[in-house]
Amino acid sequence: MGGEKEKRILEFVKQNAVRGDPQSVVDHIDKYCSQKEWAMHVGDEKGLILDKVLKETDPSLVLELGTYCGYSAVRIARLLKPNVRLITIEMNPNNAAVAREMIEFAGLKDKIEIIEGSTEKIIPRLRVDYGVEHADFVFIDHFKERYLVDTKLLEDSSLLKKGSVLLADNVVCPGAPDFLKYVRTSGRYDCTNYPSHVEYSHKPDALEKAVFRG
Repeated sequence: MGGEKEKRILEFVKQNAVRGDPQSVVDHIDKYCSQKEWAMHVGDEKGLILDKVLKETDPSLVLELGTYCGYSAVRIARLLKPNVRLITIEMNPNNAAVAREMIEFAGLKDKIEIIEGSTEKIIPRLRVDYGVEHADFVFIDHFKERYLVDTKLLEDSSLLKKGSVLLADNVVCPGAPDFLKYVRTSGRYDCTNYPSHVEYSHKPDALEKAVFRG
C-alpha cells in the first residue's frame, strides 16, 4: 500500500486525527506535511481557494483528476451537499489504496468513488460505465502534461456543459503552459487566475479557474 511516505501520512492521521471528522483529517495531513515531510497535496493555502471556488460553483457532480492520498477528495467532499457525487481518478494503485483508507477514516467512503486507472481510458467511459452526464466541477491535479489532453478529452466526451468549472492546480510550479494558453485563448472558457504558493512553501504558484462557455 502506497510508498513509505504516503503510509506515514496515513498512520499519522489515524493516530492523531478524529475518526469520522473530515476537517480533522485535512488539518492533520497539513500538520504532518508542513512540519515533517513535504507532500504534493493542494495544501492549506491553495485549499482555501479550492474551497471558495467549489462553494461558488455549488456542483451536483465533482470529478477529480489525481487522488494521491485523498487529501483534496476529503477537502472537497466535506463541503458537498447530500447526494452530490465525487468521482476521483488515480493512476497509481498504491496511492489509491492509501486514499481509500484515508477517505474511510474521514467517514466519507459513501460520498467518494475512487476509480483506478488512466484518465485517458476512464474519461471516455464515464458516461457509459459510471452514469456521468456532465461534470459541474473538475479539479485537475495530476500529471501536468495531461492537463490539456484531458481537458480536450472532457470536451470530446461531452462531459462539460455551459458553466462547468475546471480548477487546475500547479499552473505556475511546475507549470502547465499549454493548458493555460488553450483555456485562455480558445474562446471556450472564461478564466480567472488565483496566485498562491506551492503547498507548504513560499514558492510562487497559482490555480486557474476556467468556466466552460458551452
